[in-house]
Amino acid sequence: MIDLAGKRAFVTGGGRGIGRATAMMLARAGAKVAVGYRSRKPAADPRIVAAVRGDLGTATGAKKAVAEALRALGGLEILVVNHGVWPPDDVPVAKLSDEQWEATRRANLDAVIYVCRAAIPSIANGGTIVLVASTAGQRGEAFHADYAATKGAVISFTKSLAVELAPQITVNCVAPGWVDTDMSAATLKAKPAILATIPLGRAASAEDIAGPIVFLCSRLARNITGEILNVNGGSVLCG
Repeated sequence: MIDLAGKRAFVTGGGRGIGRATAMMLARAGAKVAVGYRSRKPAADPRIVAAVRGDLGTATGAKKAVAEALRALGGLEILVVNHGVWPPDDVPVAKLSDEQWEATRRANLDAVIYVCRAAIPSIANGGTIVLVASTAGQRGEAFHADYAATKGAVISFTKSLAVELAPQITVNCVAPGWVDTDMSAATLKAKPAILATIPLGRAASAEDIAGPIVFLCSRLARNITGEILNVNGGSVLCG
């Protein structure tokens, strides 16, 4: 039912996890897809037209990566900004180092703004942007305040940008809860009690998050903008 034939999409953080699942799902729906990555190059796949390496946490790096993606795609209708980090160690704010705060902010917030700033002028009318935040950005996360604060900022940025770019471009956000990916696998294994906090009883798969992202990229969501779509198994109920 979702047909993205003729659409061109750039997915950041596309080397693994949610980004990789989203890129493959967009491609199966007919989109021409390029992915961005920083350290882990995605496995080659004929459905992905380009894999662009770069540090998106700098304005220059983001601008270069977007330009390379645009060259490979020939234009842009869909931008999925998915990359980010979650420092796994519990760190209270009183002991949060400048280095960790700087690294988390650059990866989770600065890079989002830099990528959007570089890409917006090239997104065709009728196009869409989907940002990936987290339930932590809505309810906070003790001992991970750096992560929660940056994801909360992404949520506010979504709402601001949606109004700014309307009616030409829609802007929405997907906020996952716990997802069974490389980034969180060790924590989920070490803390099985986490699953008890999720009404559906399991952590999401990367594909569980990719599906709603692809929906928001489709014509089925053409009258939705500025929304935060929670995909968390019922663990955080916002509305």
